[in-house]
Amino acid sequence: MRVGVDLMSVGELERLRARRWFDGYAFAPAELSEAESLSDARAVEFLAGRFAAKEAVLKAFRMGLFQGVAPREIVVARASSGAPEVTLLGAARTAADAAGVRHLDVSITHKGDLVVAVAAGWS
Repeated sequence: MRVGVDLMSVGELERLRARRWFDGYAFAPAELSEAESLSDARAVEFLAGRFAAKEAVLKAFRMGLFQGVAPREIVVARASSGAPEVTLLGAARTAADAAGVRHLDVSITHKGDLVVAVAAGWS
């Protein structure tokens, strides 16, 4: 089993999003579309959770940002149960295969300005 954890503040994501290129690098179109349907405050919280989940997934693969997988290739959607559900595309799928990860679960929690995500991957 491989585990990754990430912690970030909502303010940290707001600073990252001020960079013109960031949203297109970090988020899949479906994630950005869902965020647009939310209030401004909830959208930032939502995207912070998604970004923390993507970083946790990369850590479970024993990788970091800028090591060959664009975070937008890790798509964090909402399952019918409401739980986050991950779909891996392109280089993210290749990284999972190389790490021997066939199954992946993610949990995201928010408290105040903080977001924590945990990813667990196994074969």
